[in-house]
Amino acid sequence: MKRALVALAFAAASVAALTGIVLAEDRAVKEKAARDALPPGSVSRAKGLEAWKRIEAVVTHPRCANCHVDAKAIPIWTPAGETKPRVHGMNIHGGKSRIGSETIACSTCHITSSQPNEPAPAPLRAGIDWQLAPVEFIWFGKSGAEICAQLKDSKRNGGRDAVALLAHLRHDASLNGFIPRAWEPGAGRSKPPGTFEDHVKDMALWGAAGQPCPK
Repeated sequence: MKRALVALAFAAASVAALTGIVLAEDRAVKEKAARDALPPGSVSRAKGLEAWKRIEAVVTHPRCANCHVDAKAIPIWTPAGETKPRVHGMNIHGGKSRIGSETIACSTCHITSSQPNEPAPAPLRAGIDWQLAPVEFIWFGKSGAEICAQLKDSKRNGGRDAVALLAHLRHDASLNGFIPRAWEPGAGRSKPPGTFEDHVKDMALWGAAGQPCPK
C-alpha cells in the first residue's frame, strides 16, 4: 500500500513537472511572437500588400501547399526535379483522420525526427507526426486573394488574430515542425523563396498593416 502511494505521488509529481514545462514553453513561444509583432497601423497598406505577395509565394509553394488539400484528403506530390504537382504516388490517402490511419499511415514512410532531411527521393521528415493540414486550412489550388482572405478570417484560421498567427509559426518552429522544414527539404528539392525568419517578418508586416488582401 505504501509503495502504491509513493508511486502515485511520484506519478503526480512527474505530470505536474511536465505540465509546468509545457506551460513554460508555451509562454516562451507567445512572448517571442509578441516581440515579432509590430504596432498595429505602423505599416502602410502598400507595404502590407508587398509583404503579402511574398507570403503568397511561400504558402502556394509545393513545400507548403501540397498538404493543404480538401476533404478528399488526397495529398499532392511534386517529385524532385519537377515543378508540376500531381496526386501523391502509391495511392496514398489521408482519410478522415488526416494521418492515413484508415489506410496507410503517413508515418509508414515519413519518419518523425529532428534530424536533417536526406536528399531526394528519401521521404521528408519533421519533428512532429506527419499529417495533412486540417480541413479548415485547405488552400491548395486557391488564388492568393482567396488564401489571404482565409488566413485573416478567425473562423477559418483556428481563431487566430495577427499575433496568434505569429505564435503559430513560432510554436511549429519550437517543435521542428513542417513550416520551418519547408526551407530545409533535403538536397534535390525546391524550397520557398527567402527564409523562415523572412516569412515571420513578412507576417508581422502584413499584420501591422491590417492584413490587407489583393482584390
